[in-house]
Amino acid sequence: MRNWNFLGFLCLAFVLRVESLKFHRSDQHVERISGSAGDVLEDDPTGRLKVFVYELPSKYNKKTVQRDSRCLSHMFAAEIYMHQFLLSSPVRTLDPEEADWFYTPVYTTCEYLTPHGHPLPFNSPRMMRSAIQLVASSWPYWNRTQGGDHFFIVPHDFGACFHFQEEKAIGRGILPLLQRATLVQTFGQRNHVCLKEGSITIPPYAPPQKIQSHLISPDTPRSIFVYFRGLFYDKRNDPKGGYYARGARAAVWENFKDNPLFDISTDHPTTYYEDMQRAIFCLCPLGWAPWSPRLVEAVVFGCIPVIIADDIVLPFADAIPWEDIGLFVAEKDVPYLDNILTSVPPQEILRKQRLLANPSMKQAMLFLQPAQPGDAFHQILNGLARKLPHHHKTIYGGNNVLNWTAGPVGDLKPW
Repeated sequence: MRNWNFLGFLCLAFVLRVESLKFHRSDQHVERISGSAGDVLEDDPTGRLKVFVYELPSKYNKKTVQRDSRCLSHMFAAEIYMHQFLLSSPVRTLDPEEADWFYTPVYTTCEYLTPHGHPLPFNSPRMMRSAIQLVASSWPYWNRTQGGDHFFIVPHDFGACFHFQEEKAIGRGILPLLQRATLVQTFGQRNHVCLKEGSITIPPYAPPQKIQSHLISPDTPRSIFVYFRGLFYDKRNDPKGGYYARGARAAVWENFKDNPLFDISTDHPTTYYEDMQRAIFCLCPLGWAPWSPRLVEAVVFGCIPVIIADDIVLPFADAIPWEDIGLFVAEKDVPYLDNILTSVPPQEILRKQRLLANPSMKQAMLFLQPAQPGDAFHQILNGLARKLPHHHKTIYGGNNVLNWTAGPVGDLKPW
C-alpha cells in the first residue's frame, strides 16, 4: 500500500506542477476570497472606533522587555507589539471620554520567561490584578462598567487561565476580574473554561522580518508531500506520554515515521521555512494547547495546513476561510492520515493553493512592523469594531458585580 501511495504521490506532483505552470502563465494563480470572509478581511477599522491606552508604570510592560529581549521574538509577543501599534495608531484617543475601548498594557507573558524561553505564567494573575487595581483607583472608567468596555491581550497557552498545563488551567479558571472584559487571545477551543464568550482569537506571533528573509521563488516545485518538524512526545512535562497533544503527535510518529510520503522529524533544520514552501501539506497538530505557530507559517508559505485539533477555534475565523484553505482531521483519525491526504483530488489541492496565494490572507496572519492595512493588528481592531455599540448591560454593569477577592489564595498576594 505504501509503495502505491508513493507512486500516486509522484503522479500527483507531476499533475500539480503542470497545472501550477498553467495558472502562473495565465496570471490566475491568486484567487480572491469570496463572500463575507473576503469583505471582513479587507475591511478598514480606522474611523470606526477610538481606543484609550492607559499609561501604566513601566514595570508592567517596558521594563520586562528591557530585562529580557527574548520577549520580542517568541510566539506570545503580540502583547508587546499591540501596545506599540496602538500608541501610534490613528484609532488612539487621548480623551478617555470619547473612547469606545480602554486598553491596559500588561506584559504578563514576558514577565515570567524561563531560562529556556518558555513562559510560566503562574504568577501572572497577581500582576494583572495589580494593574487593574491601579486602573480602577486612578481612572473612573473601569468602575462604571466593571471592565465591560476594556480589552486585554492574554496570549498564553490557555489565555487568562494563566497556566501552560490544561488540567491546572481548568482548575484555576479565567481570572475573575477579567470576566466582563474582552480577551484577545491565541487560545481557542469550543466549550472550554479558558475561552471566554466574545473573545477575539488571534494568531501567535511569528517574526515577519524573519519570515520575509526566507521566502523562495513561488515557482519552486512542491516536492514534499507531508511536512512536520516538532515534538512528538514532551518527555520533560509528560514523561508517560499520551497526555501531551492528547496523543495525536505520538500517533503521527508511531504510524508514519517510516512512511516515504511523510517528511517528519524532531529536528529543526536551518531550511525549515524553505522546506515548508516545498511541501504540499503541513501538519498542524495540537500541542499543550490546540493552536500552533505552524498555522501562521503554513498560511504564509502557501502550504495547506492539516489541522489536527478537535473543537479548535481558529484565529480571525470570520475573515480567514479556514475550511477552504485547510484540511481538518479528527484526532482519532490520525492513523489514517496517509489515506486521507492521498485521497484529496488534485483540483481541490490547486484550489486551496490559489486561495493561500492571496496576499491579503497572508498579511492578516502577521503582526507587521511597520503596521499595514489588513494585517493582524487591523484584524484585531476589526474584531473590536464589530462588538460596537456596547450592550447597555455592559455599559451600566447590570447586576454582575465582580468579586475582587475571588480566586486562589496565591493569586491574591500583592505583586
